[in-house]
Amino acid sequence: MELSATNTYIFDADSATELARLINQDRVTTKAMGGSLSGIADPDALRNILDLGCGPGGWGLDVAFALPDAEVECVDASRKMVDYANARAKTQRLANVSFGVMDITKQLDFPDTSFDLVNARFLAAVLQRDMWPFFLRECTRILRPGGLLRITEAADFGATTSEAVNQVMDLTRHALYQLGYGFSSDHALGLLPMLLLFFQIEEYQQIQTLASSLNYSMNTEAWADTYHNIEIISLQMKPILIKLGLTNGELFDILHQQALIEIQQNSFCGIGHVTTIIGQKPGQ
Repeated sequence: MELSATNTYIFDADSATELARLINQDRVTTKAMGGSLSGIADPDALRNILDLGCGPGGWGLDVAFALPDAEVECVDASRKMVDYANARAKTQRLANVSFGVMDITKQLDFPDTSFDLVNARFLAAVLQRDMWPFFLRECTRILRPGGLLRITEAADFGATTSEAVNQVMDLTRHALYQLGYGFSSDHALGLLPMLLLFFQIEEYQQIQTLASSLNYSMNTEAWADTYHNIEIISLQMKPILIKLGLTNGELFDILHQQALIEIQQNSFCGIGHVTTIIGQKPGQ
């Protein structure tokens, strides 16, 4: 599979189905993390905030509402995502947040030392492994001395009582690694240790690692959203998995159907984990 030179997101960002999936994922993740600015000691001191790879804009909208004195800028490569996010901002009458189109795999179109906080969440399926060093250096460049870099990624692909669901997750992880995403085919593509290494090499200060868990077992609040998340991701991965030779259409359809059946059982239990790394740029 060859990805567009201007769009490395593994899924179709212009799809209404993907937009809806990201809205739901954003909501349940933010709640599991304890809020949009969890880990930030003094959010009220923030004045200029940037969200990279903002998708439909949930995080930026939450922050703009919570911090009316701050200016929140959010960018994404998808025009449809950005248009939707701007419409939401207008509906919610949030004048302190803006959304624009930008390719975050390239040099970021912001001056040096522009932001107090640079945030990014779930870029594992956006940035291929050779893009991460440049991207992180760009984040550092646009941060003010003493500013905060806040990166959130999955600590695992989730674990469940459904063998079929677990197999779908394993296939997805192996496909992403084969396509150049992540640094390992194990766990969550080996991203988190590499991110920690970057924070240390760049001498970020007061580095924090915040772990959050999401219980999406049957009869929990997150179950329905996670059910649809798994359903949509697996269907979007189907042609990729077949092209890579990891399965065939008939076997995948059987596995996918079995996964959906098992998720709906009363005994179904599932848990996922995300980790947020926060560091302060030196030179305050």
